[in-house]
Amino acid sequence: MKKAIVCVDDESIILESLGEQIRNMFGNEFIYEMAENADEGMEVIRELAEESIEVLVIVSDWLMPGKKGDEFLIEVHKQFPHIVTVMLTGQADESAIQNAIKNAKLHAYLSKPWSANDLENIIRTGLSKFENKD
Repeated sequence: MKKAIVCVDDESIILESLGEQIRNMFGNEFIYEMAENADEGMEVIRELAEESIEVLVIVSDWLMPGKKGDEFLIEVHKQFPHIVTVMLTGQADESAIQNAIKNAKLHAYLSKPWSANDLENIIRTGLSKFENKD
């Protein structure tokens, strides 16, 4: 089964940077999908599921127009509880982070600007949950 990592951020420059860093880390190991808001992110996850592509990790911004990242990740977790959730934030308040930890089983959150090293460590520890499952 093919596996994917999904990134969601309304700022295209951040989305491109995230995607590029993750591609550089994992090469052809995964399919990488980008979305610019929560609705598009959910659509991407559903389409991948329909194509029998398993989304392992989702990295989502917190402050986006429409739906905030914590609400989006909670929605993702309800429908796809196996997906490892990571929230990226320049200014998430503590209650949003706690909300995501409690209701979306948030794996980690990264502050903007993030380091590629932190991003890689967080994704790798998230992916290790799948390796231990088999």
